[in-house]
Amino acid sequence: MNNKENIYTKEQIARLIDHAVLKPEYTGDDIYKHSQICIENMVYSMCVRPCDIRLAKTLLRDSGVKVSCVLSFPHGADSTAVKEYQACQAISDGTDEIDMVMNIGKFLSGDYEYVVNDIKAVVKAAHKNNVLVKVIQETGFLTLEQVARACELSIQAGADFVKTSTGFGPGKATPEVIEVMVKSAAGKIKVKASGGIRTWSDAVTLVRLGASRLGVGSTPAVLAGADMKGNV
Repeated sequence: MNNKENIYTKEQIARLIDHAVLKPEYTGDDIYKHSQICIENMVYSMCVRPCDIRLAKTLLRDSGVKVSCVLSFPHGADSTAVKEYQACQAISDGTDEIDMVMNIGKFLSGDYEYVVNDIKAVVKAAHKNNVLVKVIQETGFLTLEQVARACELSIQAGADFVKTSTGFGPGKATPEVIEVMVKSAAGKIKVKASGGIRTWSDAVTLVRLGASRLGVGSTPAVLAGADMKGNV
């Protein structure tokens, strides 16, 4: 037994989880099923597709579980005006937080001004309504140096979190990436680890490295690992 995995309780890790319900084939019945998983495990939020915000809000009413949503997902290639509109619509539908995808192509082209303004447009719409914004980098496409630079741009744009992955791209949350994100964040922005978190050990490792939130699709399986490690 790894003692380092026993420093967190199941409840503590659960309250850091944004339970991801994002697969394109999910039906209304799936949204309902996952809402019950969120309530039973008392996660922080259920992260849904934009079309599911209103249903999720209804299903989670008075549960203590928040609703978060993705935006320009999973490619981040919508125009800035479209992203701004999507943010306003998501806020109108009741989301508490927005996980937007950075324009990866513009970033890799070195058009950092575009990337900052793209994020700023969403942040401006969100913060007027007390909605937090997380910026998904899709780190599988980036070097560690580029991860650090993308963090700096998100800070410049006023975002609340930087986030590793959509879960639909080539990368996942790794200790190396989280270490770079946390160092680059320098206390100015929080870090969300997302993508490939499938065990209790994965979750605890990333939280110990400084992740403030976890994007998890297999929440019951991850939290079941706490019981196996002797936590309650």
